[in-house]
Amino acid sequence: MAEIVVGDRHIPLDEDGFLEDASMWDEEVANFLAKTEEVELTEEHWEIIKYLRKYFDDFNVAPPVRRMVKDVHRDLQTIYALFPSGPGKGACKIAGLPKPTGCV
Repeated sequence: MAEIVVGDRHIPLDEDGFLEDASMWDEEVANFLAKTEEVELTEEHWEIIKYLRKYFDDFNVAPPVRRMVKDVHRDLQTIYALFPSGPGKGACKIAGLPKPTGCV
């Protein structure tokens, strides 16, 4: 099983690099994962990450892409500009969510 080491914590990842346990996520983990995605986090990134975390906390699943685009008031092109590997692979991974269903 793969893992990342953030500070003194060993955090297990699934085969696609997503956290095995979303409760192990914090901002330090997000910054580490962002580097693996070659993303420099800005306030705009954090706004989307916080939205994803809240949605996951409320519904125990990542939001559908169309829902996310509507709720964060950004178009899909903007989301891809912020998270080049996409809203599922990049944004959800950095937010510490499990790999979304249908994410390749």
